[in-house]
Amino acid sequence: MKNIKKIYLYGNLKMNMTRGETEGFYKEFDALAKEPPLAEAMGKTLEAAVFPPFTSLCAAESASKTCTPGLAPILGAQNAWFEPKGAFTGDVSLPMLKDAGCTHVILGHSERRTIFLETDELIARKVKAALDAGFVPVFCYGETLQEREGNKTFDVISRQLKALSALSAAELEKIIYAYEPIWAIGTGKSATSEEAQEACAYSKNLLAEMGVKSAVVLYGGSVNPGNAKELLSMDAIDGALVGGASLKADSFLQIYKGYAGI
Repeated sequence: MKNIKKIYLYGNLKMNMTRGETEGFYKEFDALAKEPPLAEAMGKTLEAAVFPPFTSLCAAESASKTCTPGLAPILGAQNAWFEPKGAFTGDVSLPMLKDAGCTHVILGHSERRTIFLETDELIARKVKAALDAGFVPVFCYGETLQEREGNKTFDVISRQLKALSALSAAELEKIIYAYEPIWAIGTGKSATSEEAQEACAYSKNLLAEMGVKSAVVLYGGSVNPGNAKELLSMDAIDGALVGGASLKADSFLQIYKGYAGI
């Protein structure tokens, strides 16, 4: 296999997957992941993570134990509340997610921002709580179509990233950043590789100014096996936060295989 950079391949299953379907996903993932040369890439040039819905987390954690040692994807959750417990009906705490086997958590996803109206301030509070609880936050940010057409992309990125400015440089280093233009989420319309590269490079430069020496920045937005190679080949893009294409283990892993030429 050619000399390639490490790719972070994170699958957001969103509001999909029953427990049985999740178990089936893990079974298929393991069957594919243990085949060379993909097996040699796992944990080295490929870091795979899966973010099931809350009701399937325990099934995912159990299923991961049946995978070939060293090949199970990292387990993460799609959201969390910042308080460890209390009267927050319908929400889930970070200690609960840790008990379910999670190490990562997605925060600030565009659907949380636009549908559930989560603010920059609330998301920053969640990120801080996640870091304090020992999680790796996957911090999502990005602009709407109206903001892009109004040449506001960099302004939005700056505002959303600087909402984390109360964190120390050491804390900012622990975050995985996921640029996801809202107009490309679930629409089938992905940003061009040049647009994604420009936004991710801007993000890395801004994070460097905030004290982050080596930021990991993913691209999210209708990533699939057909467009992934070009996107992942961009210098400033370290991986992908995948939606629909992550619902099947085959299409999910094809994203990396296409990029790596295997």
